[in-house]
Amino acid sequence: VQLVESGGGLVQPGGSLRLSCAASGNIFSISAMGWYRQAPGKQRELVAAITSGGSTNYADAVKGRFSASRDIAKNTVYLQGNSLKPEDTAVYYCNAKGQAYTFTGKLEFDSWGQGTQVTVSS
Repeated sequence: VQLVESGGGLVQPGGSLRLSCAASGNIFSISAMGWYRQAPGKQRELVAAITSGGSTNYADAVKGRFSASRDIAKNTVYLQGNSLKPEDTAVYYCNAKGQAYTFTGKLEFDSWGQGTQVTVSS
């Protein structure tokens, strides 16, 4: 299963961004999709996750500013970020978990995108 992210770039403090991540491949089902980020010198951390049922989970640092949504038919997850801060600067990675078709049946997958840079700076 492949994930392709888009939407990163340079944003001014207080600005907004919208990231997209589309999953493709022999997908049987996706149980959860999410966004993680990794800033220089720091570990990768969860930003937001959304389940197939629509339940969401957010890091404390982004609650009230970021919102995750999902288009199940398109196997796509979005991340809307508002009131961005310099500390939101990081490479943002998409993640998806679920089951994929194989020649012999189905197999669990846990896939990552290549990452997209988000820089918040004036």
